[in-house]
Amino acid sequence: MPLYMDIHKNVTDTIPEDVAAAHHQDVETQGAFGVKYLRWWFNRDAGSIYCLVDAPNAESAMEVHKQSHGLMPDEIIPVESGDVEDFIGPDQLGPALQEQPPGSISTDSVFRTVVFTDLEGSTNMTQRLGDEAALELLQRHDELMSSCVDEHSGRRVKHTGDGLMASFVSVAKAVQCMIDMQRALVRHNESEPSEVLRARMGAAAGEPVSHHDDLFGATVQLAARLCDYGTPGQILVPSVVRDLCIGKTFKFDSLGDVPMKGFEEPVRVYSVSWQ
Repeated sequence: MPLYMDIHKNVTDTIPEDVAAAHHQDVETQGAFGVKYLRWWFNRDAGSIYCLVDAPNAESAMEVHKQSHGLMPDEIIPVESGDVEDFIGPDQLGPALQEQPPGSISTDSVFRTVVFTDLEGSTNMTQRLGDEAALELLQRHDELMSSCVDEHSGRRVKHTGDGLMASFVSVAKAVQCMIDMQRALVRHNESEPSEVLRARMGAAAGEPVSHHDDLFGATVQLAARLCDYGTPGQILVPSVVRDLCIGKTFKFDSLGDVPMKGFEEPVRVYSVSWQ
């Protein structure tokens, strides 16, 4: 059956125990509608609740809520299991599609920081070195980047050909990871000056949104746009990442408001100092 994420907004007076009780009522009611509520997440700060449900259609999922407790979502959107696993991260929460025991409490939000890296001049590298030598150098780059992701408890989502995409629970760890990535490339270049590796990096942070039926789509797209906009050696982030790092020792330099393809309003962009 299809998967859906239903989203309850502005539930600021709710406590986790209330969400657990409502989920238990859903589980008791769902059989009559051929529905299976799998997990829920509660973001207290944002006042949002997210429910992952396996259902024949969105209407059936909504009917379970209506019959069990009457708390109807503000939005329900179709998702793919890979979307949930990639950004919520089974490594942090256990299997993403595992049913949560009635009465158990999950206060993890689906707020994630998404990071993109892009290696400079990979096409020229192939032409200059040949396929096999260029592949070896790309693999060295991937090893350096992946090692930093692992060190900072990130999740490698996929390889992008010239870089990688990763997600992090912690905004600060994502920023520190990118700093360590750049420093790792510098160390490589110092030890192998004939085979210099330089990369641009971008990150964005957000929660699930409905964007062309794609969960987390806007956050992913912004991170990719920022990565593309930067120059080799730069780390670019939007204001939300900088704001969520208040109290940390990172230094951010404002680049002003930058138009980004696919976004109606310019994005306030910051460069992360790492040298």
